[in-house]
Amino acid sequence: MKVASTKARPSSGRPSRRVLVVAGVLAVLAALLVTGVVVLAQRTDQVAAIDGRPVTRDELLFHMRRLAPRVQNELRNTYHLQSPADWNAKAGDRTALQRLAARALDQIERDRAVLALAGEQGLPAAADHAGFLAELAAENERRSAAIAKGEVVYGLAEFSPEEFYSHRLTELATTLKQRLSANRDGPLHVTDAEVRKAFEQDRDAWSANATTYTYAKLVVPVPEGAAGDYAEKLRRRVAAADRLARVAEREPGAELSTDTRRGGGSAVHDQDLMAVLGALDPGQISAPVTGAGQITYYELTGKTVDEDAAFAEYARRIRQSLVEEKFDQFIRRRVDAGDVEIDAAAVDAINAEDVQQ
Repeated sequence: MKVASTKARPSSGRPSRRVLVVAGVLAVLAALLVTGVVVLAQRTDQVAAIDGRPVTRDELLFHMRRLAPRVQNELRNTYHLQSPADWNAKAGDRTALQRLAARALDQIERDRAVLALAGEQGLPAAADHAGFLAELAAENERRSAAIAKGEVVYGLAEFSPEEFYSHRLTELATTLKQRLSANRDGPLHVTDAEVRKAFEQDRDAWSANATTYTYAKLVVPVPEGAAGDYAEKLRRRVAAADRLARVAEREPGAELSTDTRRGGGSAVHDQDLMAVLGALDPGQISAPVTGAGQITYYELTGKTVDEDAAFAEYARRIRQSLVEEKFDQFIRRRVDAGDVEIDAAAVDAINAEDVQQ
């Protein structure tokens, strides 16, 4: 019986072709595996970038849902949408959903500018949506722990994301306005001259509550069974007399009184009276004010404005209004100087169902 023997082939110092092929396949597989890991690591739900920082799909949806009621109302008023809840409806040259997405991106851009400014000022402010959610969780945990210990917690026991976002942005903006307007060299500082100028330019608005009116009031009862043209004939008699005192002498049952009233007051009657007197010049008589069984006329006999009192009363409010204007302009300049990149395809992939979840 012969037993076949095998001899080892002499080595050439190089691997066989088969070994080379196998090694090549393994190398390709390894490269694909590494590439796949890198792609998975880099894959995000990014829909935009603001100054190089990503805006995620979740962040955009958060703002779209938060702004949806306001945008719906605006679209109803501007484009007369019959069903504002239909985000696929056309609103001009875009759909309602596209307009909502654009508004949300604008809001994110502005809010990012506020958050960046807060960070520059040393205020604790999350730079992105993930940071915001972490702040929310920490705040709710803090409040829950305080309540469990029997401590007093002001405001809500637990914030929703929407509530906390509004609370946080308002808090940061208020602090920034105070800090950046406090010093003379601050970008939001308002001078006394600017306050006075604003007061002078809108004198009527600021002086309304510092105006004192003297007036006469004529109340004429409508006789029982009066003709349908009674009110019109009375109006003519008032116009012909030129003064309410003369009318009072001739109209049966008419009551004439005089009074002095300073602007202001929150009661509806006070506001209605100021609306009538504020439209008159001294010597003028108002249009008739009809009531139950009577007709009333007002005659403005005098009007004085204490400008010093008005300025003292409103200077603080005027200053705050100017700080608000400067803050909006300051943030707008930062937004305009920023860099925004939008992945239109990623944004368009968001549908109405995503917003309504």
